[in-house]
Amino acid sequence: MEQRYIAAIDLGTSKIALAIARITGDNIEVIYYNETESDGIKNSTVSNPMKASLPIQKAICQAEDELKIKIRQVVVGLPRFSVMQQIAEGEIDRHDTSDYIRYEEIEMLKEIALQQFPIEDEKRQVIYGAVAQSFSTDDEIQLSENDVVGTLSSKVIGNFKAFIGNRSSVTALDNVFNRLGIAIAKKYFLPDITAKAVLSEEEKENGVALIDFGAGVTSVTLYSNGIMRHYYSIPFGGSNITRDIRIEASISQQLAENIKLAYGACIPDRLANLEEKKIQIRYDDAPFKEIPVKYLSQIIDAREREIIDAILFSIQESNLKDEIRSGIVITGGGANMANLSNLLKEMSGYNVRIGYPKHRFSSEGVSGIFDCSAVSAIGMILASRDDRLGSCFNAPATVPMPWSYSEPAAPAPVPVAEPQPETPSIPEQAIPEPEVLQPVAEPISSAPVAERPVYEQPQPVPQQPQPVPQQPRPEPASTAPRQPKNQGWKIIWRKINKVGSNVADAIGAGVDRFYISVTEEVKDPKE
Repeated sequence: MEQRYIAAIDLGTSKIALAIARITGDNIEVIYYNETESDGIKNSTVSNPMKASLPIQKAICQAEDELKIKIRQVVVGLPRFSVMQQIAEGEIDRHDTSDYIRYEEIEMLKEIALQQFPIEDEKRQVIYGAVAQSFSTDDEIQLSENDVVGTLSSKVIGNFKAFIGNRSSVTALDNVFNRLGIAIAKKYFLPDITAKAVLSEEEKENGVALIDFGAGVTSVTLYSNGIMRHYYSIPFGGSNITRDIRIEASISQQLAENIKLAYGACIPDRLANLEEKKIQIRYDDAPFKEIPVKYLSQIIDAREREIIDAILFSIQESNLKDEIRSGIVITGGGANMANLSNLLKEMSGYNVRIGYPKHRFSSEGVSGIFDCSAVSAIGMILASRDDRLGSCFNAPATVPMPWSYSEPAAPAPVPVAEPQPETPSIPEQAIPEPEVLQPVAEPISSAPVAERPVYEQPQPVPQQPQPVPQQPRPEPASTAPRQPKNQGWKIIWRKINKVGSNVADAIGAGVDRFYISVTEEVKDPKE
């Protein structure tokens, strides 16, 4: 049976997850998974293509060296933040009314609805994906996709929920992989794809809320009657908690992240024997610092309550709060926070469980593949199998194959082969920078290829200072643990989304214009 290899990359604010799987028919075997610290990505969106390409290249080179392969194309996820949703309608007239409706007609109806959908600004917006909501025939209305297929009708009317995002985010994504010489086989809208890895069909049929706690974005996806009905994203996540700890404790970002992972928990009053413990941080020549574990929990609890308030607000606005009979499933890297599920259950009243990747594949000797942080990469592999995508690389002899046993054969004499002329290598064709690489439809030749260039981050060139209008700096937000608020979400998020960045973050970012605010900085003598 023919084998295919799929490479899926999940681009996150704090990490890049790369999973590689061997697909034989409908069977999936994950042969590689690794996470790499990311850069140049904010709120799951590539904000700086030059910076983002370096850790992506590192992750791909590590996989290539370990498996002795050359990755030619990958599947990636689209950004989760700043996504709008609107209803798109389409209609087709059927000439042969005696033949039943087929899945191919539903796909054609979906394409028609998206082509006729009026995007407000085509230069700035693009459709990330669409999900069928209901269908109508001559005799019935409000049919699901599974129910309408196989019926007889002279016409079919379909309603689809279209998800619209920023075109610049897709352009930045294409730019990164063009720089690396890797084609994008397909871009997936991750909220519905992630559900393939963690949710059961019974949960989606009875109604469930899937909450993905990421580092830069917390996403809310609601299902009812087996269909994705609503999506909402919140630009807060685990990185905001790490930032709160760093500011409150006056420590480095990396140390704050390590402390959060080791001792972080919600609900300070339920810490049991850790309530009176203190974390001691000792520097080389400075006296050590003490951070009470209970105070650390208070910092985390304040931010988690704020995020949960936004989650419950989005569920309230969707008008589906009474349809979530299967409760809430939390996943993503932030779902591992201690007591988070208990806090969410206490504040919402729903049953809450942690969503790990379901055992729908094999993975002998691959660590980390069943963690919550791997769900998006696994979801893309499951979707790639269903979409019958082509192989991302040829099968090398060094990739481990499934276990098999046969009786050893008697050793045969080794014939001496006559010398053959060496096969000339086929040079890799240069790809123009503005074009988007197309996915490979056929298996790639195994002839030697040139090594992929290594891109290094260039040093900024000194420029002569130019007079620029000074913009007023936003007032710094309070860093003390605060009580959550239910109002003013959109206004606060717009300010956070547009203000910020230092010189290092600005270099390599693709923007139309930018402003510089100059102020004198007084450095702490202790640093």
